[in-house]
Amino acid sequence: MTQEDPMIDIGTLAELLPRRAALHPDRIAFLGQGAPISYAELDRRSRKVAAGLRASGVRHGDRVAYVGRNSADYYELLFGIARLGAVMMPLNWRLADAELEYILDHADVAMLFGEEAHLGRGGVPRRGAEHAIAIDVLRPDGSPYARWRDGHVPEPGDVDIRPNDVAMQLYTSGTTGRPKGAMLSHRNILALRTEVPLAEQLPWYRWTAKDVSILSLPLFHIGTAAWGIIGLHHGGSLVIQPDFDPGETIAAIARHGVTRLALVPSALQMIIEHPAARDADFSSIDYIFYGASPMPLALLRRSMEAIGSAFVQIYGMTETCGSLVALPPEDHGLEENRRMLSAGKPFPGVEVAVKDADARFLPDGQIGEIVIRSPSNMVGYYQQPEETARIIDPDGWLHTGDAGFVEDGYVYVQDRIKEMIITGGENVYPAEVEAAIVAHGAVADVAVIGVPDDRWGEAVKAVVVLAAGRQADEAEIIGWVRSRIAAFKAPKSVDFATSLPRSASGKLLRKDVREPYWAGRERRVN
Repeated sequence: MTQEDPMIDIGTLAELLPRRAALHPDRIAFLGQGAPISYAELDRRSRKVAAGLRASGVRHGDRVAYVGRNSADYYELLFGIARLGAVMMPLNWRLADAELEYILDHADVAMLFGEEAHLGRGGVPRRGAEHAIAIDVLRPDGSPYARWRDGHVPEPGDVDIRPNDVAMQLYTSGTTGRPKGAMLSHRNILALRTEVPLAEQLPWYRWTAKDVSILSLPLFHIGTAAWGIIGLHHGGSLVIQPDFDPGETIAAIARHGVTRLALVPSALQMIIEHPAARDADFSSIDYIFYGASPMPLALLRRSMEAIGSAFVQIYGMTETCGSLVALPPEDHGLEENRRMLSAGKPFPGVEVAVKDADARFLPDGQIGEIVIRSPSNMVGYYQQPEETARIIDPDGWLHTGDAGFVEDGYVYVQDRIKEMIITGGENVYPAEVEAAIVAHGAVADVAVIGVPDDRWGEAVKAVVVLAAGRQADEAEIIGWVRSRIAAFKAPKSVDFATSLPRSASGKLLRKDVREPYWAGRERRVN
């Protein structure tokens, strides 16, 4: 095995660290928080974690949750949990208490790890203090978690773990407001690396052991979590940042010779607009991957001019274990071309098609629902077989809810069949926000929509009809919502109307509400 060809043939996450540590024990896995951590040390820590979990009664199939900012401890837990055949469940710490409580109850979480500020939330205390262990992401070596981990002797062996066993469970918002737990197997996470021959993998998607990347976007997103796994699978180094800070990211790029970045467009904008960017050295960066929300072409051009690296757009979802479609560097240019309006082409091993409302395949150029068939498609939603059957058909096609078409092998996303809003890489469902707003006594009717936003891609807007004789202003409505659900889901602006367009049956015509805000744009995503 050479540095240029660092692929290891594994079927489960439990095999990754033992193999990597045996091959390159002194190679650095993590930088940025405390002392550097080698692959041998990371493997040793994960075996201690497995021993501690086993002593606490965690068994195959149990759910173990993490709620907190980014930390190398997250990956120690991930691989320790994998050794037992248990399931890692990263939780969005930005959720409201009631949302966290629902998820913890729904998954029947066996143990919870995370930052102290979040461990008292979401019904955790009633589960007993022994089931919640605090992690300090700023002082990782002195946390209760580190003492708990180091109080156990590393275990040499693992339980019987199969590639199709569930390895991770990530919760996504639902159209009804109830989160759904997307179950991702070991095979889902690894297949597009391990089952596609190296010669067939796209040049810009091949990592080497010399690659250094930054993990600064939240690890509760599959894109960031999987990005870290890919880097470790290939023997690279990861720079951990608790959360995204453009100045810190710029400094880390030069300090560590970062070669790959994965960012949402809003984060990329913050980097190029930061004062430190004017004199920054970006020369080490080979590729910048962007996705999770649409990239305005003007921002893309500015970023390409400011940084000068090769850019790759990625498209996917939690249910597909992250990106499955990509627009390669050769299709990016400072001059607009049609392909830059697309999401790109499917990865090797991935099939993409378009179906109509009757589930019939459509020819190139015709708009319908984008469907995907891939070994990375999730196992299903935890304890929700009916929801699983709605999104994955009997032939294995996963229905994305995005409307679009395929042309010359490129996938073009035009609008959303489902009404989800993507703002700064976060998914927001109008029904959930509307339910919070309509509980305000002054509100008679409401429509929540996504509107174009140069920084966030889309911003959440509420169009409110006030009840007769009642008054409320924009600040009051926004404050009301923020007290009930996560702040990122709350509207950034509120317009007031005398009525909302509805069909004869009373159904809200959301498309008509959105239209004035999107007039003049070719696509109804930003």
